[in-house]
Amino acid sequence: MTDNKHLFASLLIVPLVLTIVLPSTFLVMIHFAPDDPDIQRLLDLLPQSMQTKGLEQGLAELVLNFMLPVFFLIIPIMSASIMAASSFVGEKEKRTLETLLYCPLSVRQIFRAKVLASFLLSMMVSFISFCTMMVVLELEAGILMGMVLIPSISWLVILLLLAPSISLIAVTLIVRRSAKAQSVEESQQSAVFLVIPVILLVVGQSTGLLLVSAWILLAFGLVCTLLAWVLLKTCMGKFTYETLLQ
Repeated sequence: MTDNKHLFASLLIVPLVLTIVLPSTFLVMIHFAPDDPDIQRLLDLLPQSMQTKGLEQGLAELVLNFMLPVFFLIIPIMSASIMAASSFVGEKEKRTLETLLYCPLSVRQIFRAKVLASFLLSMMVSFISFCTMMVVLELEAGILMGMVLIPSISWLVILLLLAPSISLIAVTLIVRRSAKAQSVEESQQSAVFLVIPVILLVVGQSTGLLLVSAWILLAFGLVCTLLAWVLLKTCMGKFTYETLLQ
């Protein structure tokens, strides 16, 4: 991944924009342009429990706890797709697939290893992105507004349950697709169908149509975890040498 400049740049750009550029832009607008129409629309999204807080603090917590968490459903999918898409098709393009099949591992073990490698990469990117985002936001909030931002319980559900399950679903589908694909671009098509509902969720959050609570995220996370487990078992059971050599 680090040797390929294009892949490595893609792995950095998406998290950088979603966790540093956009959140910082929101905080700066909240502090310096409170009369901006976009800021006024954000005011309408404030829940009743946040109405008693100050304007800047309420808006900052709204951005942190209701708008930014859904970005961490996009980051694992995008990060996983970058590595998983080249898992088997990359072996074919480099003509190393036959060598891989000669190693003393079953085809299911090889499939599981490819899934695990991509899954760990996506989780590493997600946790590093979250830690970096919180450090930057806390510094900006402290300097600009003189306050500390407190993450809600939803972040635990997102980072420890929902993001891993969605990442595992994406990795499993893309690795499975990579075994049959003839190019990396073809194997990445599976990720598009997972990104679309997440984008709709982002739109719903930002327009006020949907403010997802921690309980809804927990229920959704449990469903996705079950789906990820079933999908992994199903794909691994159908994975054969013939699938790779097509």
